[in-house]
Amino acid sequence: MTVFLAIVLSAVAMTVIVGVRYLLTSAGFALATRLTRPGHYAGLDEQIRREIRWSLYSAAIYGVPAGIVAWGWQNRGWTLIYEDWGAYPLWYVPVSVLLFLFAHDTWFYWSHRWMHRPAVFRRVHAVHHASRPPTAWAAMAFHPWEALTGAVVIPLLVFVIPIHVAMLGLVLTVMTFMGVTNHMGWEIFPRFMWGGPLGAWLITASHHQRHHDAYGCNYGLYFRFWDRVCGTDRGLGDFASQRRRGGSAGGGAGAGRRVADRVG
Repeated sequence: MTVFLAIVLSAVAMTVIVGVRYLLTSAGFALATRLTRPGHYAGLDEQIRREIRWSLYSAAIYGVPAGIVAWGWQNRGWTLIYEDWGAYPLWYVPVSVLLFLFAHDTWFYWSHRWMHRPAVFRRVHAVHHASRPPTAWAAMAFHPWEALTGAVVIPLLVFVIPIHVAMLGLVLTVMTFMGVTNHMGWEIFPRFMWGGPLGAWLITASHHQRHHDAYGCNYGLYFRFWDRVCGTDRGLGDFASQRRRGGSAGGGAGAGRRVADRVG
């Protein structure tokens, strides 16, 4: 097998993994929503189909760089991913996870805020904000250009931050879990996590809902650090308000464009 073919197969395999992971995770939380909050996604069938379609496009974009880097790690020793638990002190294991999450959150905050510039929003980010209200299927519903900005982060970080392969798996799990639960339209976490001192620094669905409602605030992914430092944190949102506004705004990317003057 040629190197080129091996890399292509690795990219295809990773695309399938990302797509299946998205479908299973989102389906699981959508089912949880249906069982615990019957009718919560009522009338959103067309929106959900659109979210799934865009998300599967994004899966391919996420899968390609991940597949290339995975092949390079396994066959050429690229990256700083390691398998020997003794390669670094044990205290570094959780630190590496926090470093990855903070670096990813930093990239997400600033790229996300940039995508709320009116011209970029209309051409790119409006695809994601057409989900009004967002559902468990919306986590990867991105325009291809937006998907590309997210797809390169973890593959680049493995070249600069050493991390055990198991901890990398944990990072990817947290990324998937938070991406889905932040868009569910209700809080899966107990109140002490989002309404108490811990919630003052962690992002959950209540915090991200306000972003989908008000647009020009709450840009973070995992932590409220950059929102607080930059004065863009507007606290927690109101799910009932989101559904009322979503229903009046109408579906489709046009709905996102009609409110583009609210971004920035």
